[in-house]
Amino acid sequence: MTERELRKLIASVSAGRLSRRAFVHKMIGFGLTAPVATQLLAHAGLAQTAPGTDYKPTKAGGGGALKLLFWQAATLLNPHFAVGAKDAEGCRIFYEPLAAWDPEGNLVPVLAAEIPDIENGGVAADGMSVTWKLKKGVEWHDGRPLTADDVVFNWEYAVDPATAATTIGTYRDATVEKIDPLAVRIRFDKPTPFWAGPFVASSGMIVPKHLFEPYKGANSRDAPANLKPVGTGPYRFVEFKPGDLVRGERNASYHVANRPYFDTIEMKGGGDAVSAARAVIQTGEYDYAWNMQVEDEILVKLENAGNARGRAEILQSRGIEHVQLNSADPWTEVDGERSSPKTKHPLLSDPGVRQALALLVDRAAVQTHIYGRTGVATGNFLNNPERFVSKNTTWEFNVDKANRLLEEAGWKRGPDGIRAKDGKKLKLVFQTSINAPRQKTQAIVKQACQKAGIEMELKSVTASVYFSSDVANPDTTRKFYADIQMYTVGTPSVPDPEGFMQQFVSWEIASKDNKWQGRNPTRWSNEEYDKIFRTAQGELDPVKRAALFIKMNDMVVEDVAVIPVVNRRWVAAISNKLKATLNGWDNDLWNLKDWYREA
Repeated sequence: MTERELRKLIASVSAGRLSRRAFVHKMIGFGLTAPVATQLLAHAGLAQTAPGTDYKPTKAGGGGALKLLFWQAATLLNPHFAVGAKDAEGCRIFYEPLAAWDPEGNLVPVLAAEIPDIENGGVAADGMSVTWKLKKGVEWHDGRPLTADDVVFNWEYAVDPATAATTIGTYRDATVEKIDPLAVRIRFDKPTPFWAGPFVASSGMIVPKHLFEPYKGANSRDAPANLKPVGTGPYRFVEFKPGDLVRGERNASYHVANRPYFDTIEMKGGGDAVSAARAVIQTGEYDYAWNMQVEDEILVKLENAGNARGRAEILQSRGIEHVQLNSADPWTEVDGERSSPKTKHPLLSDPGVRQALALLVDRAAVQTHIYGRTGVATGNFLNNPERFVSKNTTWEFNVDKANRLLEEAGWKRGPDGIRAKDGKKLKLVFQTSINAPRQKTQAIVKQACQKAGIEMELKSVTASVYFSSDVANPDTTRKFYADIQMYTVGTPSVPDPEGFMQQFVSWEIASKDNKWQGRNPTRWSNEEYDKIFRTAQGELDPVKRAALFIKMNDMVVEDVAVIPVVNRRWVAAISNKLKATLNGWDNDLWNLKDWYREA
């Protein structure tokens, strides 16, 4: 599509000849996502209409208990320290962002009075700033008012390196200023095509200044509110047992009328994904279960049972189950740190070894025998939206070719069948979380590696530990004290891939200096990648910008910094009586205030 054709379509929307929905569907046909299409209209001065809701309860409360099951349980309740979706979901019970993404890709206001656009003066035409107006009358759970000072503080808190916030990448390239008690302006250091990052969705939840300001910086982990949140959300804090249980009660002073419906909320952790699926779909003990990483065969059997009380909700996502290769040495300690960015991996620094490993991952078997509907084999790290998906990459499973590559690289088999070179045996530790599909994937990879002369030790870590942000824990994904590891990133994800691909930039490398909160656990570093990423951040031409992200994808795949396995669908289990709208662009609990149960 040419720029002229795009402008013609936008003009048709403006004149009323073409509906917003029809425009969005046309853009999807050209490879854009719904959120990006709606942003095009917003940039053209066409404000979106407020989405409707089918919320039926006529008063708040009276709904009894809402029971959620998270087999990977939250380990903390500060959104700025969230490691993975399970922590962000726990935080979303109590904390809220300025705006959220709905399933149609529209930004919807939460703590904001309205969504900024050119028409209302919120979005600068040059892409250099955006102004947010706050909703009036919003109170923190302790009765203090929400103000612009709280919003500005969250930016200050996140960008302070000593805080070691996982959200620093969202706020690093912005400056936030107070305009009046209920308005802030975000200024960017360059034209920013996708401005809906700071204070939006999963990484945009806002914490109260009056409780966190004394703990900004080096003592950020000591704040009592890290474990006892005081937010603006539909439920107030009652109890938290890290890795086990979160409890809340209805916020009687919530800023949305007739909400929430439930009197209490319980987020129970532990167990495994299969038992969680059964507890919703089969027994009805719980209303909702998160992240159903379960063999599709099991889900189908549960759904097709005559007494099924729930169903699997399957959504497209950017989630990529992938194998990460450690660029650093996890077995040598430097300045009190293993996997130090100052080291190089003794085996995986050889490109021949990395290329051989990529050939030894049988992605087709993983899709066919494990994921089914819930995961599609892929050679790309970036798989969604379609316009950002590379057509340049290929993948294959080929044990013979892997053997040839290793021979050519000088890795010779010993009497025990294990290859060695320069006195170093080709032995690798492969870690992931305890979860049946992952253990089966590990077994598939190990079997192929044995045929290529690579010895592989499998390590499985309890999910609540593996995805923890505990700086004293040696078995977390960010510390990466193994040779290779596997998990999913990208669920949920905002429609623009900038934040997603930020996990490979050099300034996000996880290390002791940032308390292992950096988003780049592979320690892979490439100056050209950093340069391309910086260019993409300020590129307003959507075609050129897409080409830059495709190039970034190709770099990490071709250098085998990671090995993509399957593009995962986001799967949750929901009671047939629960009315809850999930979407692939935000947390499952993005509109928790609107959840209710039908009689």
